[in-house]
Amino acid sequence: MKTLRLDTTELGLDFYAALKLATAIAQQHLGDGTMLLSWYDRERDLESPAGVSECHEGCATKGSWDYALNRDARLVEFDAGRFFFCFL
Repeated sequence: MKTLRLDTTELGLDFYAALKLATAIAQQHLGDGTMLLSWYDRERDLESPAGVSECHEGCATKGSWDYALNRDARLVEFDAGRFFFCFL
């Protein structure tokens, strides 16, 4: 999976600001037909698609990451996994 890792700690981005930036980056690299496939918010312990980590109990890999990996998505990760967004 192609991944862009960003350290934005000093900027204090919240989830929605990070999503907006990740979407702009994905559109620049993938074009206008870009689709958000999955995401994870460590601060709120939320992910989409919901429940994909249930079968990953005890695994180092989040279900939402694995879900995207198996669909050849592109990943934009913020602050060492604080947020990540996977796009097709």
